[in-house]
Amino acid sequence: MREMRLKDRMLTEEEAMDVVRKGEYGVLSTVGEDGKPYAVPLSYVLDEEKKVIYFHSTAAGGQKMDNILANPSVCFTVVRNTEVLPSQFSTKYYSASVFGTAKVVEEEEEKKKALLLLVRKYSPDYEEQGRAYIDRAIRAVAVVRIDVECVTGKARKK
Repeated sequence: MREMRLKDRMLTEEEAMDVVRKGEYGVLSTVGEDGKPYAVPLSYVLDEEKKVIYFHSTAAGGQKMDNILANPSVCFTVVRNTEVLPSQFSTKYYSASVFGTAKVVEEEEEKKKALLLLVRKYSPDYEEQGRAYIDRAIRAVAVVRIDVECVTGKARKK
C-alpha cells in the first residue's frame, strides 16, 4: 500500500475497523474483465471473529458478481459521521478502506450465518422472521465474503 500523505488524519487499524464495524453501508469497488472500474453501494456486515465482510446479492448475478468472478481483488469503503464545514470549504469525516479478496460463499451453513448476521445488524427486532426468510430465500441469494487483507483509515475530526 502507498503511504498516506496526510499523516495527521491517519487512523489506527483498530479505529479504521471501528468505522467499518459501525457503518451503515459501504461502497464496493471492483474491476471487470474489460479493465473498467465499477463501484456500487451496499449493505454489509463485519464478522470480527473471522475478519471478513459479508454482503448479499441475487444468485442471478450482474455486473458486481461478474467482476468478482473475473477479478476477486476488491476495495470496500465506508464513510461515517460526515459534517460539511462550509466556512472552511471542507468536511469532517471518518473513513476506512478495506482491501481484500472477494469469494462467493458456497457452503450453506456459512451462507446462513452471514445472512443471520445481516439480519441482526439491520433488523435486530425481527430475528425470528429473518430466520424464516433466510430459509425461504437461501437458494435465490448469493453471499459474498471479503477476506480482509489490509485496512486503512482517515479522518478529519475538527
